[in-house]
Amino acid sequence: MPVLVACFKWVVDEAYIRRTSAGELDLSSVSYKISDYDRNALEEAARMKEASGGSVLAVTVGVPESTKGVKDALSRGADQAFFIADPSFGMLGASETAAILAEVIRTRIGNFDLVLCGEGSSDLYNQQVGIRLAERLGIPCLSFVQKLELEEGRVVAERRLEDGIERVSAPLPAVVTVLPDINIPRIPGVKDTLSASRKPVVTIGKDDLAVAPDAHFRTISLAASRLDRQCERFGADETDIRRFIGALRQKGVLR
Repeated sequence: MPVLVACFKWVVDEAYIRRTSAGELDLSSVSYKISDYDRNALEEAARMKEASGGSVLAVTVGVPESTKGVKDALSRGADQAFFIADPSFGMLGASETAAILAEVIRTRIGNFDLVLCGEGSSDLYNQQVGIRLAERLGIPCLSFVQKLELEEGRVVAERRLEDGIERVSAPLPAVVTVLPDINIPRIPGVKDTLSASRKPVVTIGKDDLAVAPDAHFRTISLAASRLDRQCERFGADETDIRRFIGALRQKGVLR
């Protein structure tokens, strides 16, 4: 039975971000959510478990206030969660996050078959954690995955590239980073949410880690960029159609 590890991040829900009159971002009333691509990683792990059996272990690194994210992950099909929390983990970079995840997966989980990550996070989207995690674990990494299946001792995946689709395979254990095309994440029901409260959670603090890197990033300020849009209306007569074509050529859309 495969042991599937799904990594996720608890991030600000961008739908709640507001812009102040001074042009700064107002995060005073924001809500939080599991990063969108990480929902796809959790969903794919849950589907693979439903198809082939096994277990799904959800792992996250964050601040202690991220407990709702742990419960959310458990309501999406994970059997157990590993919550690595410390107040200083709010601004970790990809390198530090991958190092912490690798240590916990290696020492606390041990035997596993597949690690699933989102291709990038909703907030930073630096696309680094998955490949850095694979390097630290010393196992293959398949990125930009839009279709995934397990065969005997191997993972087979379709990768969406700029110039086509690539079908590849790698020996297990391995890390995959998934695109949103891979599935549509489920919406947990009341039964799922209630059962999540009874599932085990392993909480790991900074002092429990052999190596606990410090955050290298500091948020100095948050400002919203302003995009000024100009709207020009065109009619349906011949003169306006010619004006419309001319405007497109001026913008470089038509040649």
